[in-house]
Amino acid sequence: MRPGRRSASGARRRARGRAGRAQAFARTLAPLLARARPLLRRMRPAYPRPGREGWRRWIPSWRQWLGACLYLFTGLVAFVGIAYATTDIPDDLNSFATQQDNVYYWADGSTMARTGWVSRQEMPLDKVPPKVQGAVLAAENASFYTDPGVSPSGVLRAVRAALTGGETQGGSTITQQYVKNAYLNQDRTLSRKFTEILLALKLDNQTDKKQILQDYLNTSWFGRGTYGIQRASQAYYGKDVSKLDPSEGAFLASLLKGAGLYDPALGEENHKRAVERWSWILDRMVDTGALTPAERATYTKFPEPTGPGTAGTPGAQNGYLVEMAKAYVIKAGHLKDSDFDLGGYQIYTTFDQSRMAALTDAVQKAQKDFDAQKRPDTDVHAKIGAASVAPDGRVLAVYGGPDYLKQGFNQANSTTIPAGTAFTPLVYAAALEEGVVRTRGKDRTPVSPATVYDGNDQVTVQTPEGPYWDRSGKVVKGRNDGNKSWGQVTLQQAVANSVNTPMLQLGLDVGLDRVESFAERSGLLPSSLGTRIPTFSLGENSKPSAIRMAGAYATFAADGMHTDPYSVRAATLNGTAVRLDAPKPVRAMSAKTARSVTQALREAVTDGSAKTAAKAHPGAAGKTGTTAANTAGWFVANTEKESTAVVVYRMALTDLIALPLTGLGGDAPGTPGSERAVRLWADYVKAVK
Repeated sequence: MRPGRRSASGARRRARGRAGRAQAFARTLAPLLARARPLLRRMRPAYPRPGREGWRRWIPSWRQWLGACLYLFTGLVAFVGIAYATTDIPDDLNSFATQQDNVYYWADGSTMARTGWVSRQEMPLDKVPPKVQGAVLAAENASFYTDPGVSPSGVLRAVRAALTGGETQGGSTITQQYVKNAYLNQDRTLSRKFTEILLALKLDNQTDKKQILQDYLNTSWFGRGTYGIQRASQAYYGKDVSKLDPSEGAFLASLLKGAGLYDPALGEENHKRAVERWSWILDRMVDTGALTPAERATYTKFPEPTGPGTAGTPGAQNGYLVEMAKAYVIKAGHLKDSDFDLGGYQIYTTFDQSRMAALTDAVQKAQKDFDAQKRPDTDVHAKIGAASVAPDGRVLAVYGGPDYLKQGFNQANSTTIPAGTAFTPLVYAAALEEGVVRTRGKDRTPVSPATVYDGNDQVTVQTPEGPYWDRSGKVVKGRNDGNKSWGQVTLQQAVANSVNTPMLQLGLDVGLDRVESFAERSGLLPSSLGTRIPTFSLGENSKPSAIRMAGAYATFAADGMHTDPYSVRAATLNGTAVRLDAPKPVRAMSAKTARSVTQALREAVTDGSAKTAAKAHPGAAGKTGTTAANTAGWFVANTEKESTAVVVYRMALTDLIALPLTGLGGDAPGTPGSERAVRLWADYVKAVK
């Protein structure tokens, strides 16, 4: 049985044992040294040599040379003896030798995904076919069952290689390789090699050979992210190790020499080396008696392994969820990627299985109208991203793309699409919270939902000093959708009806720096916010993800308290809790401001730009979003339980440049993409009521 983790008391007992053995060894040597002392005095060399003249006085005699060699040999034997007596086999294996899978759970506690082939297994040796064992022995250590755990000739080769910097492969027995893999590091130093030899000798003396071979097969690296022959069998041949034939076993044995050199999937040179090594191992198996010549003659065709694929990586939507949860745990738990990938973690996510199914169905329904063959100019790069976030920051559902194994790019978590006018509620909230300045040097003036602004088309944007001039020397004027003039409108009406010109002016009156700061407090990432020019207020150059937009709107639903979106509620490592720096709710705005924005968003659903959503969920509060170039159509809305953001856009993933949505799905020219986003949202919320 594999040793477990050692306790502090066990470590102290072993330390006392080592000290006791060293003292006992010293007591044994003391009488011998006492009897040898007179002889040693007589043997003390007379140096420089008497009776000699000049340089000959300094040349040692043959007796002196012999004495020096005897002293050196005696000291070396004593040193090795003491080192062997005081060396213990560690109780702790290297962490990579016990690699496991990571398991992800839905919010209700049911299993969502496992990363890796199977839960880690200690494959018993009797489950590994004898001829597969024979392939490993033939390749790595034919004298395994008869040697003392080390190979003298191999040790000399390894020492020479360590001193000269040469190749070290082939200089170790299976016992030494196991010791190096399980207990030591991979440094090529004489001290590490010396420790390896001592541990190998002691392990061979104390442990059954079959146990050593079993542990070696269970901990060796085979490439493709696999430790152990069971994982390797599944990664390369898609079956249990017990079902391997000798030919397949010979190929897996070749990987022990260096998977990066012998995995055929890594290139033609690798394939050539793999075939040569495989053939050599089969011939070697005949020499060692593992195969008869007749059996060897039946294996003439190289057993091509499967491609590396993405074994153990969840596909479809679960792949996006796993990737998000993994990134969150590593960041919030301050973990190293390499440590996390060793496995053993249980990750309890916030993802709601029923909501995931409903959101995926809603997106797929919306995509049925897209036909890249009929409309290659408009539909071939059509994409949808969607996310649903609870008021307390829990990410409930995400639509990331068609399939994680086919497209790793997460359409719901990317910062590539302008927010458009879906950004304007944040400008409105900043104005209610911060007030405005219209005259330089004057105090800020409060505004309210009833404050009136000019809603006409082509209104000149004003600064306290006069009209705003762009870099080309033109006066900036606001434009409304459809070039419609609304006359004098209240700020609440401007938000509800998506009137652009008041929002454009309002942003400058508040101060774009304050709007930006307010957007960050509400959950948008600084890196996603664009240049502070007038169109900043219309979201033209800010590119938040669907997840972050949903989180920002959730702030309104939470009475002004914002919690950054998070995808994992807890994590454990082999049952022990992992400390996560979970996001804490912070006040982004007053409850009064949040409720005023919510009222405007409700009006947008009942009577304004998003009124087609009213039938889906009475009481919802949401806002459509469009861009000047018609490159994105948004709808972000709150219900009592969640905030959901949907974005429809068109983009080639080769250059990540947003393209116009004109004609998407056969729509008539001028149809905003936000209409599709609203319909998709309606299908989703009706399914999760």
